[in-house]
Amino acid sequence: MKILIIEDERELAQSIKNYFQPNGVHCEMAGNYKTALQKISIYDYDCILLDLMLPDGDGFDILKELKNKQKTEGIIIISAKETLDTRIEGFTLGADDYLTKPFHLSELLVRIQALVRRKNFKGSNNVVFNEISIDIFAKTVSVQNKPADFTKKEIDLLLFLIGNQNKVLSKGAIAEHLSGDMADMLDNHDFVYAHIKNLKKKLTKAGSGDYIKTIYGLGYKWHEE
Repeated sequence: MKILIIEDERELAQSIKNYFQPNGVHCEMAGNYKTALQKISIYDYDCILLDLMLPDGDGFDILKELKNKQKTEGIIIISAKETLDTRIEGFTLGADDYLTKPFHLSELLVRIQALVRRKNFKGSNNVVFNEISIDIFAKTVSVQNKPADFTKKEIDLLLFLIGNQNKVLSKGAIAEHLSGDMADMLDNHDFVYAHIKNLKKKLTKAGSGDYIKTIYGLGYKWHEE
């Protein structure tokens, strides 16, 4: 799971990142309006945490920009503002949830997980594709009802592929999902090929069908013949 934290309180943003990372959440941060716009223009996220009061702009304008760009990220407003009018405006502009500061990080994590499940996997904690079953919370995979050994990164990749079934995903998109904006600093995306190769090998060994298709010159697609 990859999220963008748009929050000018550096200490709070860092606390969220530190709490989320051991739970399998890749976090990127934007401390101001300008940086936030740059990131949402270039990258895609599973969820965006949005503070409304930024030093150089308004969080509501970011909501409008997300809507104009037809972005599909889940959006949770995190704000000290707690008026009814503010909540209504946020939901009207496309926010999916609203959490008033101060809040417990454990509650925020649960809300993000629930939002991503609703958007990507119809609200289920268990993602099932034919003989493959993935427990999102436990980070475990079984094939034909037998446990299979996958790393967290491989499970993340597997969920990304299944969640985008029948869509061609470029190496760049996969690299960005696995590494965030760090992908821009890499000379190439050979590590994507390595992850795909290992995932295919482990799925085959566990008794799974061959669902990962290489689309030459374009990328990869999760597809059932």
